[in-house]
Amino acid sequence: MNNEMKRVKVGLALVLFGLLFGVIMGMTFGINEDFFKNYITDGIAANPTVHDAKSPAKIWRYAQRAHFHATGIAAFALAMIPLVMFSDLNPKMKTASSVALGLSSFYPFSWLTMFVLAPSIGRGAAHSHVVTEIFASIGVGGLLVGCFLLLANIFLGLFSEEVSSKNFSAAIAKSS
Repeated sequence: MNNEMKRVKVGLALVLFGLLFGVIMGMTFGINEDFFKNYITDGIAANPTVHDAKSPAKIWRYAQRAHFHATGIAAFALAMIPLVMFSDLNPKMKTASSVALGLSSFYPFSWLTMFVLAPSIGRGAAHSHVVTEIFASIGVGGLLVGCFLLLANIFLGLFSEEVSSKNFSAAIAKSS
């Protein structure tokens, strides 16, 4: 395996895991959608005080969003990884950017967590649950950091092997 691939291997593995999660979830919907819907119905029946008439549809939508976000974000991050590989980011920044992009695969788990928790604790509580917030923060934060590092390199020339911290302002001035 070449050095460039080694630098992005962890991020690529995380992205592929996220994509696989989304695909498997979609296949599971096709194989046994009633499993998900029965889970929702049973949970709402056991905890009716924390639900309203919109709960069944909204909670089902959480499961769908986990699938949609897993495949969509992973596809986006998967397209970014080759850009990281072929950019002139310094080796440590290539690894950091690809891992950060890979961490975006955690965002769909926030939707999955809401789906799992909502039938028993209600939609609002599931949305603001600490586990939901952690998955969302890691996923969104990773995507933003990974994109920032890559885009700052591509458009501003930052974080490359030639640009040190001393040349930071010179690189910004040079790019404009």
